[in-house]
Amino acid sequence: MTPNVPLLALDTLWFQVAGTICNIECTHCFISSSPRNRSHEMLTLADVERSLAEARELGVREYYFTGGEPFLNRDMLAILEATLRQGPATVLTNGMLLREDVCARLRALFDASDYSLDLRVSLDGFDRESHDAIRGKGVWDRVMTGLRHLAQVELNPVITVTTAAEGVASAEGRTRFLDLIRGFGFDRPRLKVLSLFRIGAEEKRTRAYEDWERLTGLELTGEDAAQLQCSSCRMVTSKGVYVCPILIEEPEARMGETLHDTLRPFPLKYGACHTCWVDGVSCRT
Repeated sequence: MTPNVPLLALDTLWFQVAGTICNIECTHCFISSSPRNRSHEMLTLADVERSLAEARELGVREYYFTGGEPFLNRDMLAILEATLRQGPATVLTNGMLLREDVCARLRALFDASDYSLDLRVSLDGFDRESHDAIRGKGVWDRVMTGLRHLAQVELNPVITVTTAAEGVASAEGRTRFLDLIRGFGFDRPRLKVLSLFRIGAEEKRTRAYEDWERLTGLELTGEDAAQLQCSSCRMVTSKGVYVCPILIEEPEARMGETLHDTLRPFPLKYGACHTCWVDGVSCRT
């Protein structure tokens, strides 16, 4: 029997704001984002504003923007401005497009809003060699420039790393990463370590999920359900609304056209659900 997770409250709304379009092609990307992947298209400001209006009615508390690379979307700063009128916003970025002018605009949005604006910048190694082996040649140097620009305007990002980078999951690796972040000029380093999902590019890099990596037979209590992000979030894409940020390439994870269409339980039948459950994964900051 496959367990169903109820929607306990729609607290968090995600936007696949850049679709699956990215300026790099990471070897572990669970949705295989790249400059060529048009599986999901970019959202417009009007697209986001429609969902924001519905979210306001449903009591959504916070908003996240991902891709692909969000800052490839020319509406991104206007989208953030609209979002910050009604709630806190977080952008997940590879950091390569954080130019001085963009960071100045982000700081202005941060200062003008009653709500928080957070940035999550992805790294996958302790140095140029290890990082670029996963994310592509020349990426490290551009991200370092972006981080310096954030430090100049005193915006302290969350640095996110996956366990694709060797040694990250150990206590020594975390300490090393925190020291690295301090070296960027951030006195209070913020680090989030993420599990790998064996789908998309990661499935080809290492392996796919095994048959036993399913939650079949699990009986969820209300407390159990509350630990899973899918009990309190939905994901808006150009193709409709999906259950979560991880499963946007699974046709059956599409729950409807609008947020109201998705206010129902969802079956936890995918390998990625197993990772979320076993590792205690949360995509939230």
